[in-house]
Amino acid sequence: MAVTSTAGAVQKTMSAKDWGQLLLLGAIWGGSFFFARIAVSEIQPLVLVLFRVAIAAIALHVYLAARGPSFRLALPYAGSFFVLALLNNVIPFSLIFLGQTELGAGLASVLNATTPFWTVMLANAMTADEKLSWNKIAGVLLGIAGTAVMIGPGIIAGLGGPVWAKFALVGASVSYAFALIFARRFKALPPPVVATGQLTASTIIMIPIVLSLYGSTGLFGASLPVWSAVLALALLSTAFAYILYFNLVASSGATNASLVTLIVPVSATLLGIAFLGERMDLIEAIGMALIALGLVTIDGRLFRRR
Repeated sequence: MAVTSTAGAVQKTMSAKDWGQLLLLGAIWGGSFFFARIAVSEIQPLVLVLFRVAIAAIALHVYLAARGPSFRLALPYAGSFFVLALLNNVIPFSLIFLGQTELGAGLASVLNATTPFWTVMLANAMTADEKLSWNKIAGVLLGIAGTAVMIGPGIIAGLGGPVWAKFALVGASVSYAFALIFARRFKALPPPVVATGQLTASTIIMIPIVLSLYGSTGLFGASLPVWSAVLALALLSTAFAYILYFNLVASSGATNASLVTLIVPVSATLLGIAFLGERMDLIEAIGMALIALGLVTIDGRLFRRR
């Protein structure tokens, strides 16, 4: 990662390693909407939030105990982890799962893809090294447009959902943007420790909420396929994914890390082609091309060379 200045604006650029991690994270999170859609068919949204963060937290504590570093590094940041947990897990997960009870995965992923837009705006107001620039604005708008074009049929199918469900998804994106800015304060900690601290705090918050609303009976009555989706959501799309996520925030900044939400719909489509025998339509290829152009525009290096 390097810091450059363009027209008086300080910007962070991503290294090849950062781009590789971003693409991997997008691929992993590409399946999260699919897993969540399966899980909410039998599990209440807030209960699913608890299962997702609790299973992921346990897995990461086991990882730290076996491989290190020590979780004690997180203790001085305990209060901040509860704020991060609210912004990055409890609020957005709850809003997304609630919204997905009424909206299709296509529209949900498009609304989620507005996260870079909100992040660019907040970063400009709240940071000194991630200011607005023409390439960031143009790239984010191209990326959102590409996402909308690529999964247009999914948007149309979900347009009939209630307004509150759509606002829930937008609210989740705004919460994620605030979380990306807030997560910058944990740069001194190793990413596995930050991920473990956040998910542990999220679990502590969600346990009394779920028990007060639903009690303890019937929480584990889901079918085996649903539990498989929950485990995939917790272990792959949460525990491992957040290690990559916090590494990206520390190395490339909040705005660049938020670009993963533009890659998620692309990866979901490509996973369907690779493993489910689905075919790519021309409109999907055009949408992917727009997203790729948006990412190149945000990166800016090609235009600087020209």
